[in-house]
Amino acid sequence: MKKICTILAMMALLLLTSTFVPNDSQARVGGGRSFGSRSSRSYSPPSRPASTPSPSRPQPGAPQPAPNPPPAGGGFLRSLAGGVAGGLLGGMLFSALGGFGGGWGSGGGSGLLGILLIAGVGYLIFRFLQNRNKKRQEQPQPERFEPTGYAQEHNAGQIYPQEDLAMGLASIRQADPAFDENRFNEQAMDIFFKIQGAWMHRDLTPVAGILTEEMRKIIQEDVARLLRDKQINRLENIAVRTVEITEAWQEPGQDYLTARIHANLLDYTVSDTNDHISGSTTEPVKFEEFWTFTRPAGNNPWKLSAINQS
Repeated sequence: MKKICTILAMMALLLLTSTFVPNDSQARVGGGRSFGSRSSRSYSPPSRPASTPSPSRPQPGAPQPAPNPPPAGGGFLRSLAGGVAGGLLGGMLFSALGGFGGGWGSGGGSGLLGILLIAGVGYLIFRFLQNRNKKRQEQPQPERFEPTGYAQEHNAGQIYPQEDLAMGLASIRQADPAFDENRFNEQAMDIFFKIQGAWMHRDLTPVAGILTEEMRKIIQEDVARLLRDKQINRLENIAVRTVEITEAWQEPGQDYLTARIHANLLDYTVSDTNDHISGSTTEPVKFEEFWTFTRPAGNNPWKLSAINQS
């Protein structure tokens, strides 16, 4: 019976490790994930900077290769965990056949019980993962915005990033002739520093006016987690290398701009008593992020509406 309990404990531990893959991303605002709203472009990754070489343009009418679908079930790490699960399950099954009372021929009742328990646990794991994947597939997707007017007219054909950016900036200037790209880049950098500072101090009050309501709620949940766990994410020696507008567009009554931010900083986490938890206090982290800002069309203040990280 003791051996049966050991097997069940190992299977429970295996279930946890195969289901929850550790996140080794950095802890700065966003934690390496993407969140927020880019409105009609929420389902598309941000465009690369115009200075980045882009693939040669396809010839009109040439068939385009379909993108490869993402692997189901969590990718390589999940597959690896599944392989480990299969190996351990097989090993324990072999042990049950040979180790519970000497097999089928001598006192095989306990061996059969062990096999049934292993099969039951395996079935529960299978159903758990199956139901979770089913729930993911059944989650409703937010309704996509269908562009009208100017956006619809210019998105009827295929638009390339540089052309799309130029048209978007021209559209924004129609409502705000004083708009200046360099001044916006400075504003974006200023917002970046303010939000990182508020994050480190675990207080979003100073930056509430430069976050959309959705972004404020999401980041506040992360701040609440830090406070609950009595942790502080320290961000030091922040150096922003470049800030560059990569996307600009208008939707009814709203302006949108996405800026690529290339920076490096020291990113580490300590406890409230200053005990080191994770991250390096000496090795800077280099990263590239895309921050999307929005405002009512015209000369109005910008607010952060999305962060895309990799």
